[in-house]
Amino acid sequence: MDAVDKRVRAFVRVKPTADFAQDVIKFGPDNKSIDIYIKKDAKKGVVNNKQTDWSFRLDGVLHNTSQELAYETVAKKLVSEALIGYNGTIMCYGQTGAGKTYTMTGATAEYKHRGIIPRAIQQVFKATAQSVDPFVTVRISYLEIYNETLFDLLATVTSNGTSDVPMAVVDCPQGVYVKGLSIHSVSHEEDALNLLFEAGETNRVIAEHTLNKNSSRSHCIFTIYIESRFRVFSDVKCVNSKINLIDLAGSERLSKTGSEGQVLKEATYINKSLSFLEQIIVALADPKRDHIPFRQSKLTHVLKDSLGGNCNTVLVANICGEAVHVEETLSSLRFATRMKWITTEPVINETYDREGTVKALEKEIILLKQELAMHDSLGNRSLVTYDPLTDIQIAEIKSQVHRYLKGGIDEIDIVNVRQVQEVFKQFKLIVSQQEHEVEARLRSKYALIDKNDFAAVAAVRKAGVVDVDGHLVQEEDRRDFGTRTAPFASRRGGKKKSRRSNEQPKKERIGSSLSRRDLDGFLPSKSQVIIPTKDLDMKEGARNQDTADIDAEVSKPAPVEDSQQPSSPPSKPLAFEQFKEECGSEINRIFKENKSILLARKKRSSTVAQRINFIKHEMEGIKKALEAQKQERWQQGEYVDDKGQIIIDEKEFLLIMKLKDLKEEYRSGYAELQDLKAEIQYCQHLVDQCRNKLISEFEIWYSESFLIPKDVQEALKPGGNIRPGMIPINRVTCLEEDEQERFERMQETTLPACPASLSFYKAKMKTDQKHTYARTMSSLEQMRKKPGLVAAAGKNKPLSFLHV
Repeated sequence: MDAVDKRVRAFVRVKPTADFAQDVIKFGPDNKSIDIYIKKDAKKGVVNNKQTDWSFRLDGVLHNTSQELAYETVAKKLVSEALIGYNGTIMCYGQTGAGKTYTMTGATAEYKHRGIIPRAIQQVFKATAQSVDPFVTVRISYLEIYNETLFDLLATVTSNGTSDVPMAVVDCPQGVYVKGLSIHSVSHEEDALNLLFEAGETNRVIAEHTLNKNSSRSHCIFTIYIESRFRVFSDVKCVNSKINLIDLAGSERLSKTGSEGQVLKEATYINKSLSFLEQIIVALADPKRDHIPFRQSKLTHVLKDSLGGNCNTVLVANICGEAVHVEETLSSLRFATRMKWITTEPVINETYDREGTVKALEKEIILLKQELAMHDSLGNRSLVTYDPLTDIQIAEIKSQVHRYLKGGIDEIDIVNVRQVQEVFKQFKLIVSQQEHEVEARLRSKYALIDKNDFAAVAAVRKAGVVDVDGHLVQEEDRRDFGTRTAPFASRRGGKKKSRRSNEQPKKERIGSSLSRRDLDGFLPSKSQVIIPTKDLDMKEGARNQDTADIDAEVSKPAPVEDSQQPSSPPSKPLAFEQFKEECGSEINRIFKENKSILLARKKRSSTVAQRINFIKHEMEGIKKALEAQKQERWQQGEYVDDKGQIIIDEKEFLLIMKLKDLKEEYRSGYAELQDLKAEIQYCQHLVDQCRNKLISEFEIWYSESFLIPKDVQEALKPGGNIRPGMIPINRVTCLEEDEQERFERMQETTLPACPASLSFYKAKMKTDQKHTYARTMSSLEQMRKKPGLVAAAGKNKPLSFLHV
């Protein structure tokens, strides 16, 4: 890195306000300088030599900027360099209420308002997902310094609220670390955000005073540890780096905050640690200073490596734009200017000894070859070689393996380790080939259907393959059918993993619901039925003629004495057919229309893909022909015109023109294929949505129609015993909108425009669910104390209910 990049970078972010002091604070035209003007106080007389104007030169001024622009300006470059091995530190400094926590953490309610920490986590995991060569491990920690005491925000605390391991700042040759601080390994962005939200919203200490309702009362350091191990040099090269994201507590003037009691004590510790931090900055900026008093406070000791060490450091000075806070603004700008005087020496943190390892391995190989040669000479095996196998040797080994399996030879002579490895490789290939052949035979004979797929079960019942209870029908003319299904029926309890065939669309019509599926392990699950495909093919033509008629035809339920309500509810497959004819007819119609559209799009996509492949093969043939023409022209001698251009014959010209047309056709076909893929994805989403809606509505209809007792049905009618305000106990906790429903509704409106926000909102949802669970458990404790009354969520009045 050059000398400019070795200096600490300092930025100023101005908190948006309606009372911005435009006559006091001025920004430079390059947006890198800020000037402060204060009018002279007339009460102090004519002779007044007090300074009234100041000018500060920084790396950037962020005024009325979004969170995204602030991150792009301040942190993106630093995080990118951390991914290649440089340590990085970003620090937010300023008075209380100036927006430090908003800059660093952001607002967890909205994705676009997230701060530096969530965005840095997202950038790190995006880079690791795209990385191929190094194996990257990401870990995080969250440290809080409250009243000169270290706390681990991510550690498991005991019942009395104190940590089991005492924490201390320790110096070591590799740098400073906190003994007892837990470091958590995270494999996804959602896991890291979940820990951040849970710790930030639950464990961090905040308080209220005049200038800020949610004032942070502690310094917090969120650290991301990145370790990259290269597979090519697995034991030789390892790159380590860490990113310290520091949210300092705000400096306070007690005359303005009016703090007292515990808040006053906290403010004293905050101002004291910030004063020590400023002393460290002044000492580091002075080249004549030999001793830097890092141990004056816990904060300065932890930041020893981040200030003036092996680290890229960035400071964000948060200031308020009101004239009443001009003195605090000047103090923050002075601190930022002093930070720019500090120089750092960042280097890539990699540990490897490539040359030494190569030399040691080469020496060991020579010694091993000498030892093998001596061993072979003593054992009369002088003709044995240890070089890689040739194609002829591999073919001979393959032939020996096949003869051994067929009984042609009794044993295979062992020559060396490479031969043994090749023998096992050939065995593996043979076993794999046999598995594919068995799988293909089973797929051609049998098909799997899910018992929970009511439409498929009803269609199979209509075909006469299974009875009402779901058992296979054993007819006299199907003896071969019974014989083939017997082995599978005897092992129905075994585990099974199924995957859909690549050639069939996902969950299509009844015919496709009975489509052949791959059988990994060849064992069906308990929830599936195995049916020979020949019995299904007998009815396939009738089913495809009119799907609507098949859906409408249902088996009649058995007659019962009570015509109003059967003594036992009908089976769900029969009820499902009835539901599709009555209440769910509209949803079923939309479902079928979406399926037909999806099938049409898939068929068109397959046709276009085949056409593109044909064009591609044709283009390759033309390119080979052109290359042959070019070689022939070069051998016979090339002809040029007066302008020096090569003259080609008519055949080559026609090939060039045809290749040009094919390229144009290929581009248009590829564009059409991409559009079709997008349409198929959208149509598949609609089909799945309709299917889920149809099943959920059926479950509600089935429960209300057949499972609710008669006395409850009478009570639910108008004028019944249950009146508004009387809610059963099992419905009390469901009054508010469920977190999952809120997340799904948010997905429909937000995620299509910004898919990267999925991890952010999932982590937020999990945190909200934990808080909701805690509130619910608290309400249940109160309910046990007062039988008969349940406090509604978010309400002050108790809610009465009727036992049913």
